[in-house]
Amino acid sequence: AVDSELRVRFTSPHPKDFPDALLQLMAERPNLCNNVHLPAQSGSTEVLRRMRRGYSREAFLDLAAHIRRTIPGVALSTDIITGFCGETEADHEDTVSLMRAVSFEQAFMFAYSMRDRTHAYHRMADDVPEADKQRRLRDVIDAFRDEATKRNQAEVGTRHLVLIEGPSKRSRPDAPELVGRVDNNKRCVVRDVPTAATLGGAGRGSLG
Repeated sequence: AVDSELRVRFTSPHPKDFPDALLQLMAERPNLCNNVHLPAQSGSTEVLRRMRRGYSREAFLDLAAHIRRTIPGVALSTDIITGFCGETEADHEDTVSLMRAVSFEQAFMFAYSMRDRTHAYHRMADDVPEADKQRRLRDVIDAFRDEATKRNQAEVGTRHLVLIEGPSKRSRPDAPELVGRVDNNKRCVVRDVPTAATLGGAGRGSLG
């Protein structure tokens, strides 16, 4: 048995193999953290096909919406690659629109770089100019930041249980601060002041 006070995080399944039973378990068990990693890679069905991801844009959007309906307060994170082999401007716009549609809380975003011993290396051409890869990456980052800001602003005034990890990098002797994570894995900075170690204790912090 797992201690009810112990937070459990895990690596999420591949989007095409995500079992509904797992979502139900996360919704029922308070110690299973409300954070799901869904590596989209692209918002274009055609690019996803070339990547051999095994799902379409529509299937990914349906899964993301289903997760948000099933687990209240869940945070979704993702991986995105810009400029994959053969990616067009229309493909890129599909990725930007997916970022806005899902409104991820966290994202790991990169410009594509060809790797040895991959399917793309043997079968495809790395034909998107580097300047276009970087421009598209900036577009994706901007879309992510816009949506993440809206989600964080919507949480102003809410209360969270924070697992403190240590001093914040921005902490100063005259204004000590600590950093930790809330249930859905968002980072939270709080003032380093003496407080009762009880559940439901009041305090103020900023999510990010």
